[in-house]
Amino acid sequence: MTTIALDAPAPSRHISPAKGLQHGLSLAWRGVLKIRKNPEQLVDVTLAPIIFLLMFTYLFGGALAGDTGTYLQGLVPGVLVMNILQASMTVGVSMNTDVSKGVFDRFRSMPIARSAPLVGAVLADIVRYLVCIVVLLVVATIMGDRLQTGPAELLLAVLLAVAFGLCFCWGSVWVGMLVKSPGAVQGLMFVFIMPLTFGSNVFVNTATMPGWLRAWADISPVSLMANVLRGLMNGGAIAGPLGGSLLWMAGAVAVFFPLAMISYRRRV
Repeated sequence: MTTIALDAPAPSRHISPAKGLQHGLSLAWRGVLKIRKNPEQLVDVTLAPIIFLLMFTYLFGGALAGDTGTYLQGLVPGVLVMNILQASMTVGVSMNTDVSKGVFDRFRSMPIARSAPLVGAVLADIVRYLVCIVVLLVVATIMGDRLQTGPAELLLAVLLAVAFGLCFCWGSVWVGMLVKSPGAVQGLMFVFIMPLTFGSNVFVNTATMPGWLRAWADISPVSLMANVLRGLMNGGAIAGPLGGSLLWMAGAVAVFFPLAMISYRRRV
């Protein structure tokens, strides 16, 4: 007769990367369904682009660029990067909420890759980024901004903006797994994102900044990606800023993805 040890550990499951990605995509669809059932989650990515475009164009455009039309042309790509970065805060808040409610306890009991809940939540954010981009471009067009290049360049700009958000949102995921309350996630991410976006070339030329600030602003990931999008949407060279942007994006994933996974394992 075979004796079974009731307290023996469960055999470890080996899940291939391809299978893990499939699990992540399934949970991403869960996130998309949550957005569809609760469209209020899109309020920030629909109102923020409108507010920033209207406020900065008509309050500061004339003073900074001489006329609002010229200022708007350079502002749109920068605000796009800024809003994408701000939209990435929500994934950390959402995941922290799910952990607090015990949702991840159910995920842990399922035969899925350990990274699938995190990957799924990040991929579901693509919907939020696309909504943000569409709203911003529509409002900018109504305000008088016009694409100076072509559809192919615009599509590439959209893809790069989404990829930028997906890479940097791992920082939000890490914070969401690290702190205890959703409010703390939002507060910490706000403190990080605001100086990062305003200490860049989104709103003003870095030549007007003090030397120490300009040195940072010129190599900031926000400034570099804003320059890439300006080149793609308004015309101009993109090779230099694109290389720097890709390095920042790879670095963000290399640093924050492992940190998020470590904090996730400790939390759940």
